Amino acid sequence: MSPHPQRRRRGEDRREQIIDEALKTFADNGYRNASIAEIATRCGLSQPGLLHYFPTKAALLSAVLDHRDRLDYERLGFEHGLRGIEALERLARLVEHNMHVPGLVRLFTVVTGEAVTADHPARDWVVNRYRTVETFLARALDDGVTDGDIRADVDTLALARQIMAMMDGLQLQWLLAPERVDMGRLFRSYIDEVTAHIAA
Repeated sequence: MSPHPQRRRRGEDRREQIIDEALKTFADNGYRNASIAEIATRCGLSQPGLLHYFPTKAALLSAVLDHRDRLDYERLGFEHGLRGIEALERLARLVEHNMHVPGLVRLFTVVTGEAVTADHPARDWVVNRYRTVETFLARALDDGVTDGDIRADVDTLALARQIMAMMDGLQLQWLLAPERVDMGRLFRSYIDEVTAHIAA
């Protein structure tokens, strides 16, 4: 027997609240130093109450990262066939948008740094994210070569990795000194230079 729609909606709302508070906690403290008890308190729940929705801290982290992925995939347009220079333009707009969501940027940066250890529960997510984004971007650049917009001698996979490195490096610098580092402007300038360099 399925739960009453109103009760199901309350459950979904509670899950969203827990994910939101967990995102902030993981971003502020990292995964290792975050506690289920603190997240439960921020949600107005007991620890067993929170564990009813997410049975372990690793399961909660997985839900938070899935939530972040969905947001990025929507903004990046993974569901659409971006081709060539259009994909680079979309990345520039994503970085500009990220300046308005520092919590998400901080979460990504903290968890990515922690996940270099072999036993971190987010390691597979981080590795898969890099592979997914570099494949998506390299394929879009390959399509630009096919369309005649990008030079045929461009190493598209190497360029995709360089662009991701620039994004992540600027995010770190911006988080450390947001008043001094205009992440959106710097990345836009970089993308403009790359576009001019690779244009057919």
